[in-house]
Amino acid sequence: MRIATWNVNSIRTRVGRVVDWMVREDVDVLAMQEIKCRDDQFPHDPFTEAGYEVVTHGLNQWNGVAIASRLPMDDIATSFAGMPGFGKANATKTTPVFDPDGNPLEARAIGATVDGVRVWSLYVPNGRGVDDPHYEYKLRWLNALREDTQAWLADESLPLALMGDWNVAPYDSDMGDPSFGPGSTHISGPERDAFHAFEAIGMVDVVRPLVPEGFTFWDYKQLRFPRNEGMRIDFIMGSPAFAELVTDASIHRNERKGDSPSDHVPVLVDLALDGEDEDRPMIFG
Repeated sequence: MRIATWNVNSIRTRVGRVVDWMVREDVDVLAMQEIKCRDDQFPHDPFTEAGYEVVTHGLNQWNGVAIASRLPMDDIATSFAGMPGFGKANATKTTPVFDPDGNPLEARAIGATVDGVRVWSLYVPNGRGVDDPHYEYKLRWLNALREDTQAWLADESLPLALMGDWNVAPYDSDMGDPSFGPGSTHISGPERDAFHAFEAIGMVDVVRPLVPEGFTFWDYKQLRFPRNEGMRIDFIMGSPAFAELVTDASIHRNERKGDSPSDHVPVLVDLALDGEDEDRPMIFG
């Protein structure tokens, strides 16, 4: 199985690029973030014509997540149990679901099970600034996800993947944008601690051992991409059972080139399921 994640930064703008890449790279499952549309606005037809089913969770022109698969999907969820909300309900938007504190949940998570593999497409809050209310929201969101993930890991046989835009550069080598410095989001101690807390409970960055260098995001401004001043903020974090299945990984930098690219690029892993490729090298363990 070939699984990928991609912050597409508006699917209606880039549906052609996304579907073409999926077909060209023989992708089975794609987790998308920032689809930036309501469910009824999602461009399903190009995906259907290419042989993919899509489940979406989008409330407005911001945020939004989706999963496309050419294999059957079930157990669809549009939030995790402890997921916090933010802000106030807007009467012009789709009627929201609220967290226990009365804050509306944003469209930042969607989960599905594909051929026994549990996948989540996640768009972690940006944080905006360390003195912004979104920063504390981001830390609450990550902490709640970690707590739920720890409960999911009780099933040691479950191949689980948390995929998406984490909006955290967990190591100095993951940050190449000079506009980020001391006091910036994405690299602050609490954010990095929140990321590493997933590793502490057993989740594995399954891409880094195979692709130790490379960014996944470059801002559109200040020639960040030609200067290679990017960030590594898109990750596939796998449970031990998922990590054992990984045979290869790649970051598709060339998708940042050409006409109307997203500011993120796809991150992809190959899995060996049902005894396939039993002589593959053991990458994790």
